[in-house]
Amino acid sequence: MTLVQLEYIVAVDEKRHFAEAAKMCFVTQPTLSMQIQKLEEQLEIQIFDRSKHPVLPTEIGERIIKQARIILIEANKLKTVISDEKEILSGELRVGIIPTLSPYLLPLFINDFLETYPDVNLEIQELITDQIIERIERNQLDIGIIVTPIDHDQMEELPLFYEEFVAYVSNTNKLSKKLELKGSDINLDDVWVLNEGHCFRNQVLNICKPRKSKSEKFRFECGSLEALKKIVDHHNGLTLLPELATLDMTNIELDKVRTFEDPVPVREVSLVVHKSFAKKSLTKALYNSVKSSIPDDISSKKSGKVIRWR
Repeated sequence: MTLVQLEYIVAVDEKRHFAEAAKMCFVTQPTLSMQIQKLEEQLEIQIFDRSKHPVLPTEIGERIIKQARIILIEANKLKTVISDEKEILSGELRVGIIPTLSPYLLPLFINDFLETYPDVNLEIQELITDQIIERIERNQLDIGIIVTPIDHDQMEELPLFYEEFVAYVSNTNKLSKKLELKGSDINLDDVWVLNEGHCFRNQVLNICKPRKSKSEKFRFECGSLEALKKIVDHHNGLTLLPELATLDMTNIELDKVRTFEDPVPVREVSLVVHKSFAKKSLTKALYNSVKSSIPDDISSKKSGKVIRWR
């Protein structure tokens, strides 16, 4: 049994196709297939059911692949331990970030991080929270920048900052006459929300009072806060936004922003890693880079009422 063979079965599990897995591993398909067959013969079990399309692992194969991922993670730690000891900040760092953070947070720190650590190859994927957690578990991502708490036994949460929720209210909406709002002021019939799967959607639903009616002449849900802003601008109603989304607003847009009364609803934004993740120096570097980029008026300390999303 070799680490290469374990890499091959993990690749097939991810791609569910031998040819695609071979491309992923930069080898020919016969080479990959032969090595997997040797492993199966050595273990005297069948890891994949080749009669299925796409290829699926057998029941015992799933257990073997799960263990193979753990072994590969532990093997990669050896290189990381040496790099950390020498304080060498280099290599690949795969980061997942949720859509309600990426357009506002990435511009604040990305250039500085790349200039400060030129030997780090940074790969960033915009994904919803559940996808980020799953990919960290499968060793397909190293770090997540998400909203917490997530209450996951295998994840370590490193809080970065706490940003307030604000309301973006149409000029024709009755709430535009109020400077500060309470969650109970807002009826969900008037609120434009993100589609299901976004943690921000769940937090909005937790802030506002329930709908009184199911009557809907027009309902629009999407994955973009900026799109929801445009709907408010041209249709009426309101939407909720994170505080970072207000940084680049025009004066006309800022006139539509309303804050909340105390206790102000806030969301906790954290950097999360698997507890077995070994790239401690890179984790610290990214954490410090993000934290130092946050404007002074956005709190680094827990204040207000943290809105949970689960």
